[in-house]
Amino acid sequence: MASVKEKTPEKSTKATKAGAQYPRETYMYWYESMQLMRKFEEKAGQLYGQQKIRGFCHLYIGQEACAAGSVTALEKGDKYITAYRDHAHPLALGTSPNAVMAELFAKSTGVSKGKGGSMHMFDREVGFMGGHGIVGAQIPLGAGIAFAEKYNKTGKLCICYMGDGAVRQGAFHEALNMAMLWKLPVIFAIENNGYAMGTAVKRSSNVVELYTLGEAYDMPSEPVDAMSVEAVHEAVSRAAERARAGEGPTLLEFRTYRYRGHSMSDPMKYRTREEVEEYKMRDPIEQVRKSILDNKFATEEALEAIDQKVKEQVEESVRFAEESPYPDPSEAFKDVYVQQDYPYLME
Repeated sequence: MASVKEKTPEKSTKATKAGAQYPRETYMYWYESMQLMRKFEEKAGQLYGQQKIRGFCHLYIGQEACAAGSVTALEKGDKYITAYRDHAHPLALGTSPNAVMAELFAKSTGVSKGKGGSMHMFDREVGFMGGHGIVGAQIPLGAGIAFAEKYNKTGKLCICYMGDGAVRQGAFHEALNMAMLWKLPVIFAIENNGYAMGTAVKRSSNVVELYTLGEAYDMPSEPVDAMSVEAVHEAVSRAAERARAGEGPTLLEFRTYRYRGHSMSDPMKYRTREEVEEYKMRDPIEQVRKSILDNKFATEEALEAIDQKVKEQVEESVRFAEESPYPDPSEAFKDVYVQQDYPYLME
């Protein structure tokens, strides 16, 4: 896969066709990127069932617009951090599907050397500062990354994703308070898929409009229809503009939906099949596909060619993962507490 700089379409001032909000290149990027996320995750679910992927596995199917819309709204050099539903974000940024799949297989060629697995992807090369397995733990880390960007005067920002269940954590509120106090360039994005680990928002919180939690800190906050990649792009663009202008953080509530369970062991008894099908009628990939065809940005045949390309990428990632070696046992003692090339060790 290409790097994020190569994959992400340049911001264009060219006029778009009637009915299209953005240039052709943007829609084509969204389609291919979200299809890659979707097909990769579907294959991961299949492989988990075959016990080729072990441990926990949390799929992103249905939530693709949250990642794709953010990437087109931000710049190279911006940082991304999320929780443990984290396979799709590095794919959207340009991490090789081979490296992501190998990580799921715990192979040495994985993006985290086979040591992180499903919940701890990490790719600094594309600005992805990791998936994190402890609920809410990534939120203060996201604020800290933003602090570093401000301190170093890079002009860059951090977008910090979390699930709706994570907003019950004290760390969420502490991070929001400090981010506003210090006007940090961070975008807090709640990927609200409605059920956390299996409990509906209204059964676990007196506040069901989650974006209003930011109002306690006078933080600019808004809900976003995250089944629409355009809406995500627009909301993140506004938040990024404020962050780069020194106006501080924003809280966005991405109202999205996951078609699969919280994890592979989730029987999903807390919702109806009809509800899932209703959300599928608003599928973000199908909406982009319709926009492409309606605006004659591409033909059905061209989109089918993209589908085939994505299928081949995913199949290749599986072959790569299966053929890759496991880490040497000695690797268990590396990358634990000490960075070998840290300056004070070199003196």
